[in-house]
Amino acid sequence: MKSTTLFGREPAVWAGIVAVVVQFVAAFIVDVDQNTQTAVNAAAAALLGLLVAFKVGDGQVAALTGFAQAGLALGMNLGLDWSAAKQAAVMAFVTVVAQAFVRTQVTAPVPAAAVQPAKA
Repeated sequence: MKSTTLFGREPAVWAGIVAVVVQFVAAFIVDVDQNTQTAVNAAAAALLGLLVAFKVGDGQVAALTGFAQAGLALGMNLGLDWSAAKQAAVMAFVTVVAQAFVRTQVTAPVPAAAVQPAKA
């Protein structure tokens, strides 16, 4: 079985590249702490998971909501000051939109006419 690739490379390679770039930028360009570096790497990993989910066509709702949660965590780490209620509302909205989008992209494996109603 061939592994899934993004732009010709496995997702782990891209995650490694992001980690190296983040470390380089943190060491030589912008002074950021380890928590921020970790949050950026986590968001990058979530984005890679999202891309893989869309490429293989499975788990898109979970990947979309996971990516949104990682983005929200990154924002909070970088100083976004939202209440728990606002965070919950945004995540609920993201989940509903993700489900609505994926619903239009999915095809049932069996036509509705082929499904027999349950006999009482």
